[in-house]
Amino acid sequence: MTVQDDSATPPGTIIETVHTPALLEAIKEHPFLKGMSDQQMSTLAECAMLKKFAENEMIFREHEPANRFYLIQEGNVVIESEVVERGTVTIQTIGPGEVLGWSWLFPPYHWHFSARATEETRAIFFYGTRLREWCEKDRILGYELIQRMAAAGIQRLQSTRRRLIEALGNG
Repeated sequence: MTVQDDSATPPGTIIETVHTPALLEAIKEHPFLKGMSDQQMSTLAECAMLKKFAENEMIFREHEPANRFYLIQEGNVVIESEVVERGTVTIQTIGPGEVLGWSWLFPPYHWHFSARATEETRAIFFYGTRLREWCEKDRILGYELIQRMAAAGIQRLQSTRRRLIEALGNG
């Protein structure tokens, strides 16, 4: 198995890059990962760092390679897309306790939307390419992550559906 290069540093100020007790504690406290084993949390910490984004900073852009994901700790992030003749359209706003980005997990590994911090935002950053390799080795970890990502995706789809119904009702 080959390791894909994560050398293109993603946006955001790096707060902490080494596996420390503070990073591991932040991972254990995030609602998205509640209930995972200590070993799984430790594996996740090996692929993680803490990051901070400034207000209006782009976190990732639609169509670019997806090689990471984030667990939002503080702040808010808008998920948006470019629509011909309409410009940038807001899809959803997410905040603390939520996960940002699951395109790293599914081919073709490109972002389907853009993400931008709407205020100073702190997040736990995970190297998706490295984590996919761990998931190949540890299928239980992979299953746990896919279950959690799928649940988050379904929740987002339902929220979008409700907003669409409301918008059509007001039109």
